[in-house]
Amino acid sequence: MREGQPVYTVTQVNGYIKNLLDRDGLLSGVFVRGEISNYKSYPSGHHYFSMKDEGGALRCVMFRREASRLRFRPENGMKVIAFGRVAVFPRDGQYQLYCSDLMPDGVGDLHVAFEQLKEKLFREGLFDPAHKKNIPRYPGRIALVTSSAGAAVRDMLRILGARYPLAKVLLLPVRVQGEEAAGEIASAIRYASAHALADLLITGRGGGSMEDLWCFNDERVARAIYDCTIPVISAVGHEPDVTIADFVADLRAATPSNAAELAVPDQNEIYANLAYYEDKLMGTMEVRLDRARRELERLEKNRVLQDPINYILDRRALLEDRRRRLVHGLGGVMAGERERFARLAAALDAMSPLKVLGRGYALAQTADGKVATSVEDVEPGGKLSVRLSDGVLDCRVDDKRRLL
Repeated sequence: MREGQPVYTVTQVNGYIKNLLDRDGLLSGVFVRGEISNYKSYPSGHHYFSMKDEGGALRCVMFRREASRLRFRPENGMKVIAFGRVAVFPRDGQYQLYCSDLMPDGVGDLHVAFEQLKEKLFREGLFDPAHKKNIPRYPGRIALVTSSAGAAVRDMLRILGARYPLAKVLLLPVRVQGEEAAGEIASAIRYASAHALADLLITGRGGGSMEDLWCFNDERVARAIYDCTIPVISAVGHEPDVTIADFVADLRAATPSNAAELAVPDQNEIYANLAYYEDKLMGTMEVRLDRARRELERLEKNRVLQDPINYILDRRALLEDRRRRLVHGLGGVMAGERERFARLAAALDAMSPLKVLGRGYALAQTADGKVATSVEDVEPGGKLSVRLSDGVLDCRVDDKRRLL
């Protein structure tokens, strides 16, 4: 160390470098292009990350106030352009970029935010057709969630009144542009759902830039539509305009005017259909009346109707015929049964023990009434009753012999 050369502290060196950077006009407001890496978001709301390219890396910080204005969610690997100032944090002695704005490189931040929210809600199932509700064919009450001052609401009221004046229309006025718009739209939809204000709800606005329509890309509006118990038609902007609300709604309309056309039937078509069915009904009734008239004329010529006694005479003749057939049938049945009875009686007589006795055989019974079938059944001196064909002999056994 040379004699007389000053020695500086670390803090003094860092402070000197900081002053140099702060006085540099280029570094006080610079745009930097690079790829995000090591991205972290803390509960404090501050965002810390690095920007890198093929030749180096730059540490970056974005404080809560600036980060709250982001319309998209930064992610690692995303190519961005950052604006801010390069300065040194004296305590660490490291320079970094203090970002005041951040935008995707190549596409707008709104487009990135749109795609990110679209992908998130798709994964959660908010776009699933299974959750879509049917649009009522003849709604009695229709709620409009839109601006009360725009041309869109006037067009919808005019078309609804001309097409289907039976429907009652309820307007829930909200802002459809600006920071407060999304919250108002979501609150109005939830209010209409909670109080069952209508059979059908239409929300939307007329055309505009992506920034003008951005409130219908808000997650709060999307979830309010998904949770709504009333079928919802989304009518935002013109045909090319597509918003998150269109994906979640039960039906998307190209324009607010188109939404009014989809919401209600055309009374002229209804009248035409009624006239058609009236003619068809009248024609059908004429055919049925003509058929009934011919049937009546046929019945008038019927013999029974010409003289009621003829009906009785016809039934009497029918009854007599049935009686004769019944008597004849019963006679045949009785003859057959008599023949069968005689046949069975003859068979029974042939098997009768009395027939056997008539051929000279006898039936011997002991004193207790049992039939004696062996000499062992009686003893000498015992009594027997011998039954013949024409009577009974009371006998006493003098002796018994067994036949060999």
